[in-house]
Amino acid sequence: MLSTCGGWAIRLCGIDQKPPYDMVFCMATTKITITLPDDQIHSIRELVAGGKAGSVSAFVKRAVAVALFDAAGWQAMLDDALRETGGFPTGEERKWADALLHAPARKPERKKGIHSRDKGGNRAA
Repeated sequence: MLSTCGGWAIRLCGIDQKPPYDMVFCMATTKITITLPDDQIHSIRELVAGGKAGSVSAFVKRAVAVALFDAAGWQAMLDDALRETGGFPTGEERKWADALLHAPARKPERKKGIHSRDKGGNRAA
């Protein structure tokens, strides 16, 4: 059977799909292999078993979509900040910032007061 999606006729495993169409049928997909820690896989499978996610694949697709959305948001914020501040830092500005951020740690200066020692090592009176 054929259905349409965005004006294109598509065959859906011999089943006529009625709107709304599942997004998977309306976009190109590629199967990949990913590696996750065992505890994450276990947690995802528990969510699927509990009905909180449709499948492992659906869960991962949603997680990737959220991560891409977040990345786009951070990029937009960076673009706005750069536009407001005059663009990327110059070479000289980078050197200044690197020197400030990577400066060797200094020991805090001790204030001299009533507890400071005199040259003989005795406490001042």
